[in-house]
Amino acid sequence: MKLVRYGPVGQEKPGLIDQEGGLRDLSEQVADIGGAALGAGALEKIAALKTASLPLVSGSQRLGSCVGGVGKMICVGLNYSDHAKESGMAIPAEPILFMKATSAIVGPNDDVEIPPDALKVDWEVELGVVIGSTARYVSKEKALDHVAGYCIVNDVSERAYQLERGGQWEKGKGCDTFGPTGPWLVTRDEVPDPQALDMWLEVDGKRYQNGNTRTMIFDVATLVSYISQFMSLQPGDVISTGTPPGVGMGQKPAPIYLSAGQVMRLGITGLGEQQQKTIHANIQETK
Repeated sequence: MKLVRYGPVGQEKPGLIDQEGGLRDLSEQVADIGGAALGAGALEKIAALKTASLPLVSGSQRLGSCVGGVGKMICVGLNYSDHAKESGMAIPAEPILFMKATSAIVGPNDDVEIPPDALKVDWEVELGVVIGSTARYVSKEKALDHVAGYCIVNDVSERAYQLERGGQWEKGKGCDTFGPTGPWLVTRDEVPDPQALDMWLEVDGKRYQNGNTRTMIFDVATLVSYISQFMSLQPGDVISTGTPPGVGMGQKPAPIYLSAGQVMRLGITGLGEQQQKTIHANIQETK
């Protein structure tokens, strides 16, 4: 299944994409696509529905993040050997973990805001793993049993904040709008091998990233198991699993970074596409 959340910001409704590409409303079946609704039993009930009997949503609809009420977004750094090389960093012996603020999560086609003093805003197409059941000290062999499905994440990053401002990476990863997620949550049964997915990203029509999840240093099962040794993974948590080469920071002869008015377009096989326009952040102080 392809599960979605649609509607204005903060008022998203649950839905699914039918075989003809139509949007069907799930409001009478689940409150949201997140939390308990991602458990195996809940997903089986949705899968058993007669799709044609669900209300067909007409007109153009904004898509929100495909997962609602995300408890935590855990990201994996330098998880592709060729990306580590272009970044001038050593291949890690164990997964590098950091958190991305949940306030960064937006819809797949929402604008990405450039902070007012940003110098090095970069792009990163990544495979997102959505947790469906609590995972705590799980083995690699059973890790995928805890996965509800997969999605696209654009791990937008401000490299000066990340690498030049002291401390850990979160400063450059957690800015508002720096985590477009979706368009769909594709359930695990439709992704038989998460290590065989092509992924790509373009800026203003130029292809920068071309990769495949088979070149991950640590595969999805390893990551779920590994992270669960340090913290419990809860239904609706999202793991963003790293990016292939081609980020702006790694461009030769000189890095290329984003500025307001550009368009990012990215996709992963079977998981759809995203498109974001970069804009100047609204710096009006919150009262």
